[in-house]
Amino acid sequence: MTTDAIEQALDDSALPSVGAGILALLPEAEKDRLPLLQAACRRRGIALVGAVFPALIEHHQFSGSGAWLLYFDRMPPHFLLPAINAAGDSALARLVSAARGGLEHCPVNTPKPTLFMIFDGMLPNIASILDGLYLELSNRVEYAGVNAGSETFQPMPCLFDESRLVGDGVLALLLPGHMAPVLEHGFQQPEHTMSATSTEGNRIAMIDWRPAFDVYQEIIKAQYGIDLTRENFYEYAVHFPVGILRANGDVVVRIPVALADDGSLFCVGEIPENSMLILLEAPGAGAHGCIAHLAENLRTIHGDLSGAQLLTFYCAGRRMHLGQEAEKELLELRAATEVGEMAGALSLGEIGSTVRWGYPMFHNATLVCTPWKRA
Repeated sequence: MTTDAIEQALDDSALPSVGAGILALLPEAEKDRLPLLQAACRRRGIALVGAVFPALIEHHQFSGSGAWLLYFDRMPPHFLLPAINAAGDSALARLVSAARGGLEHCPVNTPKPTLFMIFDGMLPNIASILDGLYLELSNRVEYAGVNAGSETFQPMPCLFDESRLVGDGVLALLLPGHMAPVLEHGFQQPEHTMSATSTEGNRIAMIDWRPAFDVYQEIIKAQYGIDLTRENFYEYAVHFPVGILRANGDVVVRIPVALADDGSLFCVGEIPENSMLILLEAPGAGAHGCIAHLAENLRTIHGDLSGAQLLTFYCAGRRMHLGQEAEKELLELRAATEVGEMAGALSLGEIGSTVRWGYPMFHNATLVCTPWKRA
């Protein structure tokens, strides 16, 4: 991310002189070099949007340096909304208004676009926003996205365009219909269910009318023989997420990331009050046919992927669980899809559905992939 390297990349891109744009993915370690990229794009009149992530995916490995520049010969409709929960219009109203404005500029008589959203991962109400968004836009778009920010879960401005770097917001693009992403997590559903009897946002206060940690602790002991304590909570929690059981049988994963003094559990993503929960055991690399299923779904929607470029987002919590096996899973994905190149980032939560045309949900521990075709 030097000035010379950026200028060389832009020279090599052969972007048109009018209407072109870039979606940039930066690792957290390179965030201080963003002004170099912004200045270069402003000088050339290139539209720029992007986000800062914990790390990048480079082929089938994770990297903390450089940047991915994803080119558009014609920049699609896009918008950046900072401080989305600030006083005034609601977050949902602002997002719906911006999305509808973007849809007016999408080509007619083409496959429906994908509303691809990148949220600041520190926003506490992403799942609620998605619920409202679907009620307003219904099936006018497909839905997908990821969360950006720091893996430390400390607030950090992480969304940008050619002149701004902001936090607490959302960046969205209306991607062409041929770029519909696919999401997969590979978790299997156990039999035992419980109820989140008291919640607030991403905090589970009580499960089955008892302090959440007490119940979580007991079930891990009963099902897996592990003596969970406050001292070893952070060692084990990433391996035993909770799942929200949806009416259609789908499971939405929530990874506990903090334990409060009163026994409350804090997760990445909201937990609706009185939702049915299950305790999950995070799968091993490629377990339950996860990668094969993801590759097959990609082929079903997009056809043969041999030699193609695959944009891939991989959950930071999933990498934390799998450790070095995470890169093995990326290698398996590349082999299963037979793509020529993989590019993407480590994300802090993912958006989409495990079925085509499904309801958009906020997930943890998933992979989100789409073929990248320069448009």
